[in-house]
Amino acid sequence: MDKLRSMEIFVAVVDAGNFTAAADNFKISPVMVGKHIAQLEATLGARLLTRTTRRQSLTEIGAQYVERCRAILAQIAAAETGAEAMRSVPRGRLKITAPVSFGTEWIAPAMTDYLRRHPEVSLDLSLSDRTVDLVEEGYDAAIRIGRLEDSTMVARPLFDYAMAICASPAYLEKHGAPQTPDDLARHECLDFMAWSLNMRWRLQGQTGNRNLEASRFRANNGQALRMAALQDFGLVMQAEVLLAQDIAAGRLVPVLCDYMPTPRPMNLVYPRDRQATPKLTTFVDFIVDRFGPTWSPGHEDKTLRTSGAPPLASSRNRKTIA
Repeated sequence: MDKLRSMEIFVAVVDAGNFTAAADNFKISPVMVGKHIAQLEATLGARLLTRTTRRQSLTEIGAQYVERCRAILAQIAAAETGAEAMRSVPRGRLKITAPVSFGTEWIAPAMTDYLRRHPEVSLDLSLSDRTVDLVEEGYDAAIRIGRLEDSTMVARPLFDYAMAICASPAYLEKHGAPQTPDDLARHECLDFMAWSLNMRWRLQGQTGNRNLEASRFRANNGQALRMAALQDFGLVMQAEVLLAQDIAAGRLVPVLCDYMPTPRPMNLVYPRDRQATPKLTTFVDFIVDRFGPTWSPGHEDKTLRTSGAPPLASSRNRKTIA
């Protein structure tokens, strides 16, 4: 048996005056209370309590021992209180993962703000579009796009992840702006290889299939395609958050806004059994406050203004996660 637990039960028996009340307090049976007392007596080699049919009383050794037990338990409580006070300040290293585009454009700049607020926290930010196993790889939290399948995770909804199709003003002046998805067959569509074939350039209202195998520029990185679009080479279809600053500055112009795919949900997730340390809770609160469901294109949020990032360009078909 746990000796500290037995000491707690012994003190409770003395304070309550009987085994039954102590048993109720610890949600155990009176018989189990008796076993804890017997274990202490066996360890000490002396009786602690004298029991009759009407009452119980402390032996001389028992009276001395109970006071020692109180002192020991008080010291343990003080140590736990001190540890809790230390845990009240966010400190330690956070290991976070996020998608490449959103992580590069928005999470990385926001993290400098978070770290300034919490100087005793350090951060490892891993940007990857693969689904990371948080438990196996030791991550504290992840930002995930799309429908969640792992019900063992705690999920906090963020804003919906919308797409945009853009081209440079020079490209549109030379080739014209597509008016319907079927017009894409006459344009240079910059292909994102990380998408599956049935997801590539699939728009609402599309009647034909664009042969993306014939695309002259293909890349597995959205930033590479963005740079190609800025060089007037073609149409780029990427996350709105990746293209937002170029749109706001006029370097890229959105097209086919009425045909965009339905925005996908985005969530901040972390293991359900992960200890709620101040560093994790403050990080979760920070991300939800900055990028929560109410944040949408054009939303004039002071946290965005202070981070130096312009508001996102407007888009259609945006929904809010419940």
